[in-house]
Amino acid sequence: MSSPAPAPSTHFIRNIILDDLKSGRAETVVTRFPPEPNGYLHIGHAKSICLNFGIVQEFGGKCFMRFDDTNPLKEDEEYEQAILEDVRWLGFDWEERLTHASDYFEQLYGYAEELIQQGKAYVDSLSAEEIRGQRGTLTEPGEDSPYRDRSMEENLTLFQRMRAGEFAEGEQVLRAKIEMVSPNLNLRDPVLYRIRKVSHQRTGTAWCLYPLYDFTHGLSDALEGVTHSLCTLEFEDHRPLYNWILDQLETPARPRQYEFSRLNLQHTVLSKRKLIQLVEEKRVAGWDDPRMPTISGLRRRGYPPEAIRRFCERIGISKAANNIDMGVLENCVREDLDPKVPRAMVVLRPLKLTITNWPEGHTEELDAPRHPKRPELGRRTVPLSKTVYIEQEDFSEEPPQGFQRLVPGGEVRLRNAYVVRCDEVVRDGSGNIVELRGTYDPDTAKGKKPEGRKVKGIIHWVSASRALPVEVRLYDRLFTAPNPGGDQPEGDFLQDLNPDSREVLPQAWAEAGLAGTESGTRFQFERLGYFMTDPVDSCPEHPVFNRIVTLRDSWGGKNR
Repeated sequence: MSSPAPAPSTHFIRNIILDDLKSGRAETVVTRFPPEPNGYLHIGHAKSICLNFGIVQEFGGKCFMRFDDTNPLKEDEEYEQAILEDVRWLGFDWEERLTHASDYFEQLYGYAEELIQQGKAYVDSLSAEEIRGQRGTLTEPGEDSPYRDRSMEENLTLFQRMRAGEFAEGEQVLRAKIEMVSPNLNLRDPVLYRIRKVSHQRTGTAWCLYPLYDFTHGLSDALEGVTHSLCTLEFEDHRPLYNWILDQLETPARPRQYEFSRLNLQHTVLSKRKLIQLVEEKRVAGWDDPRMPTISGLRRRGYPPEAIRRFCERIGISKAANNIDMGVLENCVREDLDPKVPRAMVVLRPLKLTITNWPEGHTEELDAPRHPKRPELGRRTVPLSKTVYIEQEDFSEEPPQGFQRLVPGGEVRLRNAYVVRCDEVVRDGSGNIVELRGTYDPDTAKGKKPEGRKVKGIIHWVSASRALPVEVRLYDRLFTAPNPGGDQPEGDFLQDLNPDSREVLPQAWAEAGLAGTESGTRFQFERLGYFMTDPVDSCPEHPVFNRIVTLRDSWGGKNR
């Protein structure tokens, strides 16, 4: 059973669209999601995906899945395919609207020639370092390039020669001719085209001249009929340039750009540079490491796409900078999983308990629900025999105050089974506890209370003779600090890596009913948390379970 989809929340972009539709400024809604294929998507991108695709789902418009593939030095087909898989997994479909900025290279080049012919663009022979040196600062104006007043004819010829490959990389660039005194640095004759003599993953060697993002983005929007170009706030200062380029040219449509705050999530990093560093330095096991904030990492860990969509809806859309607690995301996962995943018992760190008064060789098949509130999910059979495994932490010789599990001479109930008492503690030669021995009360089956005694504690267990060996991987937050590197000298985020973010338990025991579980199947391990069979490493001969999330927030807003 899927969790009910949250109702669309009201936010300023939604209100803008409603006003545009009501006033007739827009007849329909067209958006786009335009990632650069130079890395894997992360949870921050999910916010933009849910907004762009969600808006058109609500209003019946179109959303383009467009790759901004204008920098062949960093882009790769691997990333593109991973991005498509992530968007599809999140539950969105671009239908026939899969496009690339490279689809428009010829048209973009034509627009650039138009700007040159209008006297609004020029070829600059300064080096990149010289251009940066003349750009000025926030308090000082920039300097005009000595090549700024080249004639239209000369600029057009040079630009055509750039396309023909007659110049080396960095020898010439095409710049917009706006002004060098603007308080907005992005308007100080920005570079529109640069030479890159590398093969492009889609166009091969057809081009050695590539447009920059600021030139490409708005024109691609216009060519696709985008009505609302939704960007994160770092592009707010780029909007005047976006508008300037569109104002100079005749285009099929006139899109408008609107900005919203990007997602900042505590206890992780969303910087592409930092994520690449984690992967390349092997601090994690790859882009899909279950500790990573990448969509592929969250998917492998077991996060359901419905929970991520719920999270994006819950945090909302605004212009205010926000720093979201990881607990909000984890709670969305719990809310999604709790009503629909079946229960099972798994012992992570086993301690043997022998029931001395249990009949020798006898196994009782106990009946238990697959879900306590979902009778339609059916029942499961749990075998009980003379020896069971319980969690080491469910026994204490010197229990702290309030401990309600097993103690010497004390009683607990085995979940879905009987009340048992601990009578004897067995140790090895080093003094380590290796076994408990006790008795069960046969009159306490099916939850029946023991006569004259109060037994508060209930613990999970598995039958030793029928237990299934499994590997369990306990994942936790990748960083101990809410803002990794924020309190470290020189902002070294690696110093805040959580040494306990991954713990592998190769000798856990599961109830027999988990045998043959397909990869990607989710469970609640009773009293332990939510888990999923690893989609890469798990197989029927060697089940591997990833912890998705604990049953409750164990961080409590505090650093470990």
